[in-house]
Amino acid sequence: MGVNLKDIIPHEPIYFEDLKGKVIAIDALNTLYQFLASIRQHDGTPLMDSQGRVTSHLSGILYRTGRLMELGIKPIYVFDGKPPELKKRELQGRSEIKKKAEAEWKKALEDGRTEDARKFAARTSRMTTEMREDSKKLLGLMGIPFVQAPSEGEAQCVHLCNSGDAWAVGSQDYDSLLLGSEKLVRGLTLSGRSELEIIRLDRALEGLGLTRQQLVDVAILIGTDFNSGVKGIGPKKALKIVRENKFNSIDVGCDVDEVRELFLKPKVTDDYEVQWNSPQADGMVEFLSEEHSFSEERIRKAAGNLSDAMKEFSQQSIDKWF
Repeated sequence: MGVNLKDIIPHEPIYFEDLKGKVIAIDALNTLYQFLASIRQHDGTPLMDSQGRVTSHLSGILYRTGRLMELGIKPIYVFDGKPPELKKRELQGRSEIKKKAEAEWKKALEDGRTEDARKFAARTSRMTTEMREDSKKLLGLMGIPFVQAPSEGEAQCVHLCNSGDAWAVGSQDYDSLLLGSEKLVRGLTLSGRSELEIIRLDRALEGLGLTRQQLVDVAILIGTDFNSGVKGIGPKKALKIVRENKFNSIDVGCDVDEVRELFLKPKVTDDYEVQWNSPQADGMVEFLSEEHSFSEERIRKAAGNLSDAMKEFSQQSIDKWF
């Protein structure tokens, strides 16, 4: 879910042409959940193959990634590893929300409230091990690099950026700022509902008059994936408390140092390789068309577009030397 900093973080508009040739590190799990929530039929039912297996995530990877590549953007997907112990309570809470949404979805369908049904259905999305592995398999066939994080995917995204392997983190959440990402790009969903924007951490901190640790403290007051926050305190009130140096006078109901460390010293790895390869069109057809009921014609067209984009990137790399 991420922490809600929307009301206080300054951002700047950016355009897709500004991102041409740039490498963007994307939190895979966050993105796959977006696909599972949004790519659904009119009544909220997810896309499925002939065997009843959900394919919304595969459709999203294929078409959004292809579109990003056509725009000249080079994505790297980063998959979560083992979640921190403090996140387990949050994950349990999400599970309860999904159970309630499933009941509301079923009731809305019975009552013929299709619009409400789709809204509730979007909250029921679940990620399975099979979905994760199928997503990695598809990315491999497409020639798109992915990285396995030891823990939080977004922390590993930031590490890729700070190591020079990516230009920015691409996410709708703000957690990467707390984790130290110099640049965060929001709006890469290509849905038309989110404007493309960039947040630069140094400018954001300067505008807020905060250090990065103080921004983490603001987040702790609001609530993060690792603590529930303080009831009645939103972003603006939290900012005021931290600016007035009153943070230590608030009972936040958690081990502050432990939560701070998850943001300021996250677990990451250098054991990864980033490389874009030519798409395997036949492999994509076998996997998506033969195994998951996708249209072969559409798969081959997508593979062709990917191949053209890869050639464009290769030409750009050659041109740098002349």
